[in-house]
Amino acid sequence: MYIFLNGQVIKKEDAMISPFEHGFLYGLGLFETFRVYNGHPFLLDDHLARLNSGLEILNIKKQLTRDDVVSYLGDLLGKNGYDNAYIRLNVSAGNGEIGLQTAEYVEPNLIIFSKPLPEVVSMSEKKAKLLKLNRNTPEGDERLKSHHYLNNILAKREIGDDQSVEGIFLTREGFIAEGVVSNIFWTKGNTLYTPSIDTGILNGITRRFILKLGKKNGFEIKEGLFSTEGFDADEIFVTNSIQEIVPVIDFNGIKFPGNKGEVVQRLYHQYRHYSGSLWSRHQI
Repeated sequence: MYIFLNGQVIKKEDAMISPFEHGFLYGLGLFETFRVYNGHPFLLDDHLARLNSGLEILNIKKQLTRDDVVSYLGDLLGKNGYDNAYIRLNVSAGNGEIGLQTAEYVEPNLIIFSKPLPEVVSMSEKKAKLLKLNRNTPEGDERLKSHHYLNNILAKREIGDDQSVEGIFLTREGFIAEGVVSNIFWTKGNTLYTPSIDTGILNGITRRFILKLGKKNGFEIKEGLFSTEGFDADEIFVTNSIQEIVPVIDFNGIKFPGNKGEVVQRLYHQYRHYSGSLWSRHQI
């Protein structure tokens, strides 16, 4: 398998970074994961907007454009022979001295990983289970998709390796937050609910897309602080850029319709319609 490293497509075995890399030493790095559908990187503009904003916050001198990344992906996917792929685009701070640096990082490392994915044929389903571990608070004003992943790793260890189960974080105050690797939504009547980013969750790219899609479908959107006490929903689903929309069949022992749900079916078919062409949610 080949990866893209700082302008070159190389075998993964040949890739090297310095032990003085501050992404390694201090977690100063960001990443985006997204899917390529028959050669098209779905919602790439939205992913790059979030990445570029985060790089400014971390004082890393790097901004990526659509043209840049499309070119890099063309070289990488062509070398690997993939048309449908998982992509992880990673920008880390680059080298520095031992110790915390306040100056701008001017030579970051750009790495792009890819894995082949089959063409999507249907929705999978999951069970959702509340975690004992609380969602941690963001390191700054907002949660970045950064190398700081210990909270997620510990949560994954708690929930185990069963791919049919997603762990759901609560905040320390007891509000529903997000999944280990997903955002969560539920419906009641004509209202689409999802936790507010005030809970400290990652404002997922697919989350933003689903909110836009929900409005287009005439749903009333409610983002807020929601407790599990008295929780009532018609359908529940979780989302991320790789797994797309995943309906929940069981939430902490309560049964739900899963992929038989009317709302999730409607949103899923529209998602599939757009996945091969959209660069941004704003094109809906």
